[in-house]
Amino acid sequence: MPKRGKKYLESMNLIDRTKLYDMQEAVELMLNTAKANFDETVEVHVKLGVDSRHADQQVRGAVVLPHGTGKTVRVLVFAKGDKAKEAEEAGADFVGEAELAEKIQKENWFDFDVVIATPDMMGVVGRLGRILGPKGLMPNPKSGTVTFDVAKAIEEIKAGKVEYRLDKTNIIHVPIGKKSFGAEKIMDNLKVVLEAIIKAKPAAAKGRYLRSVTIASTMGPGIKLNTTKLMD
Repeated sequence: MPKRGKKYLESMNLIDRTKLYDMQEAVELMLNTAKANFDETVEVHVKLGVDSRHADQQVRGAVVLPHGTGKTVRVLVFAKGDKAKEAEEAGADFVGEAELAEKIQKENWFDFDVVIATPDMMGVVGRLGRILGPKGLMPNPKSGTVTFDVAKAIEEIKAGKVEYRLDKTNIIHVPIGKKSFGAEKIMDNLKVVLEAIIKAKPAAAKGRYLRSVTIASTMGPGIKLNTTKLMD
């Protein structure tokens, strides 16, 4: 077990580890336990009653947070011709073709947060699967990052679009804002994410779908929500 700092231990004392909190109470408590001297990111961690090893039990998608993430997102777009020009005009940070793929491969360049590609560029981008995939950066039609409507995709991402997807332990991790947002905005973002995940429940999922929902700030302890009320 890693040694915990004084602030973390103080925060832990504010939480009843045996209790499942209502959403508003959990968010307010999380803000009280975010004691770092920087604007901590707030995340929600959702454990689902599915098995990510089966294709028919995958849960993946994207949603635009009403108040954004509080983070400046750097967007890389693989496009050519008019679509490259459209991407530049829409505010993409980097636009290119094979030369950018080569830069990623040869220079280990990752000065970007999201990758968008037009369908006709997937032949180039596909070769980066082993590099971008493990980092969660591979463009995917389900998340809206493989599209000819690059302007709309860039606009949504810059406005606060986040992707949610299962990891190997059947947990989804999503940033839902910054501590400075305050309780109301964080709750708005949290509701949108949970509604999307609940709506995305696979038909093959059996038993209890939401196993646990935990919110936490970057340096703070996790606070568990009452999942029964979330599914009402």
